[in-house]
Amino acid sequence: MYQYNEIDQKLVDERVAQFRRQTERFLKGELSADQFRPLRLRNGLYIQTHAPMLRIAGPYGLLNSKQFRTLAHIARKYDKGYCHFTTRQNIQFNWPKLEEVPDILADLASVQMHAIQTSGNCMRNTTSDHLAGVCVDEIEDPRPYCEIIRQWTTLHPEFDYLPRKFKIAVSGALHDRAATQLHDIGLHLVKNEAGVVGFRVLVGGGLGRTPMIGHVIRPYLEKKHLLSYLEAIVRIYNLYGRRDNKYKARIKILVKETGLEEFTRQVEQEWLQIKDKLELGEERITAMKAHFAPPAYDPGAALDENLAKHQHDDHAFATWYKYNTANHKVPGYRAVFLSLKAPDVPPGDMTDTQLDAVADLADRYSFSQIRITHRQNLVFADVKQADLFSLWQQLAQLKLATPNIGTVTDMICCPGLDFCSLANAGSIGVAKEINEALDDMDYIHDIGDVKINMSGCMNGCAHQSVGHIGILGVDKKGTEWYQLTLGGSSENEAAIGERLGPAVPKDQVTLAITTILDVYVKQRLDEESFLDMVKRVGIDPFKDKVYANN
Repeated sequence: MYQYNEIDQKLVDERVAQFRRQTERFLKGELSADQFRPLRLRNGLYIQTHAPMLRIAGPYGLLNSKQFRTLAHIARKYDKGYCHFTTRQNIQFNWPKLEEVPDILADLASVQMHAIQTSGNCMRNTTSDHLAGVCVDEIEDPRPYCEIIRQWTTLHPEFDYLPRKFKIAVSGALHDRAATQLHDIGLHLVKNEAGVVGFRVLVGGGLGRTPMIGHVIRPYLEKKHLLSYLEAIVRIYNLYGRRDNKYKARIKILVKETGLEEFTRQVEQEWLQIKDKLELGEERITAMKAHFAPPAYDPGAALDENLAKHQHDDHAFATWYKYNTANHKVPGYRAVFLSLKAPDVPPGDMTDTQLDAVADLADRYSFSQIRITHRQNLVFADVKQADLFSLWQQLAQLKLATPNIGTVTDMICCPGLDFCSLANAGSIGVAKEINEALDDMDYIHDIGDVKINMSGCMNGCAHQSVGHIGILGVDKKGTEWYQLTLGGSSENEAAIGERLGPAVPKDQVTLAITTILDVYVKQRLDEESFLDMVKRVGIDPFKDKVYANN
């Protein structure tokens, strides 16, 4: 993984010192709340319902064991013993004291971490595929380009105050595991007709109040033009994006109102002026790739003969292996998912004890690296098959081995009213109730790939618009109701879910979900997936059953 150089470290250290002075001035009354707000937001600090919330960057979801131990330390010393992993591969602490945040940032800087630009109207954390570098369908590892983009976006002087937040995602595989079509800019590594790898560039995707799928603005872009083309897009957005209405300030609105053809013309015109001045040289790409060189894999890993025996002898292990591991491009290795969706735990949460233990396991089993997924789980990317049984046993003791990756209980869920000052309705409690209703693991596995995404407000932090089943909390005269959508997807055939009907009250959400699943089980064809069935029959069969007694 990328290691800071002297310039990187100096930048982060100076940012900590700067924010320490700003915080001290605010606490002394020398800065007003309005003056302090943009300063704290640029350092990832929100004011939530009960306490400040600090969001920490997880660059393209890749961390090491030392960084995980620092997160555990922060959870113990400054928070209430846990942290939360988000859909943007970031980490959040929900209970820090304002006066101690500079100390937290200093601890993070000591292990090459920060909270710079994790909030505010700026370019946010670049996200990527959690299986980058190891997946079998990869064209090229996207992480070197993610790091190049990270360095370009960090404290970019021209784009420090954009009309609204701006998000970039990069995928290097045939299967999109990074939701690239739902970002302000999505980048796909692709090959042209000559077999040369470059980028397909998408623009104008996004979720929130008006979810939209991104459009291809350039089918193929040479690697050397990556930064100049990104710069051209953001320049046009910075010039013409709306600043009079924050609900219409995202680039997706600008693309829609301008029209893709005219927006493309403007970007191309701007690009022609700068493309020769901001070329990405092959030397820099090669140097960056060296930071992501493959680890020292065991050439004899595939010779292990115990895996099949363990699968035969232990049904629980075999089930976990099926759902919580993935193919690896190196024979004898698997990628292992650590489920942060145990039935009685808020999705995405980890305790300090678990953080420390995972750091130890990463050192032992996966070259000291841990990845954060788009669906709020973790990954050990490089585990020898000979170690899987032992690792599973230890993860089970930590409650990190629930065999539900890709199933209906692998739910994305935002903090909702429990923490977020923007929320209209609760999420964590509803998720717990749904999980309790679906506690039969055989039933869950029979249902197969069903993705539930639940958000407590229209900001859509849990991406409910693209869930196979989406749940959105809304406020009706002080009471919590929930809108349901079906048929969304954030993968290759990205789609916005269709609203099922009127919102349902909080005490009927779980029944509505179990009813939807029962309709699917009874009416599916053979091994037909939930998403395929919704495409085939539409929402009416589900709607008829959910609202039968209304």
